[in-house]
Amino acid sequence: MEVLAVIEALRSHPNEDVEIVSDSTYVVKCFQDRWHVGWLRRGWKNSQGQPVSNRDLWETLLPMVLDSPRTVTFTWVKGHSGDPMNDFVDLLATEAADQQVERRQL
Repeated sequence: MEVLAVIEALRSHPNEDVEIVSDSTYVVKCFQDRWHVGWLRRGWKNSQGQPVSNRDLWETLLPMVLDSPRTVTFTWVKGHSGDPMNDFVDLLATEAADQQVERRQL
């Protein structure tokens, strides 16, 4: 869901510089540590030789970040640490998940 959230954020702001602030090391390190370079070099395999999870989403996201004329930066924030926006987004995600469970039970 973290990768999809970044895709949707970038789609929502197509012509603006964007800072993605996330508690997902998976998302942030992909760009800060350039994991994507190794994935592509190894044919979409991670450093352990396993297929990269969510490849379909990464194939959508990478060009949105790497081939875009705008600036997209990534900042990691510790989850559940009192960061107001991170806590707010976590609350929204929890509420959305709870609604899905309620709908399935009907």
